[in-house]
Amino acid sequence: MSFRLVTRRVAVLAVSAISAASLSLFAGKAAQAQSGEPIKIGLGIAMTGGLAGPGKQALLGVQIWEEQINKKGGLLGRPVKLIFYDDQTNASTVPGIYTKLIDVDKVDLILGPYATNMIAPAMPVVMQKGKTIIGLFGLAVNSEFNYPKYFAMIPTGQNTKPSFTEGFFEVAAKNKLQTVALVAADAEFANNSCEGARANAKKHNMKVVYDRKYPPATTDFTPIVRAIQAANPDAVVICSYPPDSVGMVRAANEVGLKPKMIGGSMVGLQISAIKTQLGPLMNGWINYETWVPSKQALNPGIEAFLKEYQSRAKAAGVDPLGYYLGTWGYAYAELLGKAVEGAKSLNDDKIAEYLRQNTIPTIMGPIKFGKNGEWVESGMMQVQYKNIKGNDLDQFRGMDTQTIVAPAKLATGEAIVPFEKAQK
Repeated sequence: MSFRLVTRRVAVLAVSAISAASLSLFAGKAAQAQSGEPIKIGLGIAMTGGLAGPGKQALLGVQIWEEQINKKGGLLGRPVKLIFYDDQTNASTVPGIYTKLIDVDKVDLILGPYATNMIAPAMPVVMQKGKTIIGLFGLAVNSEFNYPKYFAMIPTGQNTKPSFTEGFFEVAAKNKLQTVALVAADAEFANNSCEGARANAKKHNMKVVYDRKYPPATTDFTPIVRAIQAANPDAVVICSYPPDSVGMVRAANEVGLKPKMIGGSMVGLQISAIKTQLGPLMNGWINYETWVPSKQALNPGIEAFLKEYQSRAKAAGVDPLGYYLGTWGYAYAELLGKAVEGAKSLNDDKIAEYLRQNTIPTIMGPIKFGKNGEWVESGMMQVQYKNIKGNDLDQFRGMDTQTIVAPAKLATGEAIVPFEKAQK
């Protein structure tokens, strides 16, 4: 197997420490002198394949962090050098990538891949080598491994598997819906999320009238949608990756599927390119989001980051807004850097101990880890897409085309139920 090595180290813009209370991401003190060999940080991430869209925006976030930390003086007085490979959205490439990073490239630190299906195959290698790993958007990955040096950069909280659809079922229960259909790709993330959806259905006394998996390579979703339609559920929960999510939305529209609620755990609807592609077909769908630009979520640090990211997105060929993974890509690199500085060491055991024991400020807010390296508190949301007109990007920059409907403490409005009312 061959790998295309991409490394980059650029120093631009002076930065101060970043937190929700920061006056600006890029304001602050002069860079400190750097000396010694670079600290090498390695990762594999999707740059091609079905997860390339979010993967590339996360990578740009990491690269911006690399540049900013080097302008500040690096870590422990040494410059930082990022080494990364394209995992091609192919789980079979991941073990080889992390073996090469650790054994051949001799990286000092690693960041995990993006997505459950890619993080899981990295774990045996990482565990054998004793490395600390921060996985980007992995759902309940460590529930099987119980590895003490794994940390999840995803706001699912301690109730991991149900977290993706918890808010969806809360809205369904509030609207007195009684039956639900569950459909999932037969892959790690979707299976975990669907397992959580079953638990949520049981919790809210909703009868499951359809529960099926489909092969990940499926491209024609019309038969699946027709089968769901025949079951006549009040609500439909879909657990899918980006290509499937697009296919499901289109098939539901073509078939005329009209449950009272539909959505739940669909990766991809958060991505700007998919939002502009689907346009008004998304109206009425209720689905998870991990961050939206609500007044409650914005802070000076994240606003400054988004300004920098968006100024570079076009040239980099990535998502123009960066809301889904640009922000989180920066934050998980930031988290690792803060742990190195806090531990005053590159020793993986000391870094892991610092992550376990401390609340760490990031542009995405303070992060505290609990059992299995998952967040102590959940930050998952369900939003309803609405008022989407045409395929213009600008309508997705704020909150005009989406309403947070759960959890109640973050809600910006009520869900429109039944679903077809919001389609008009």
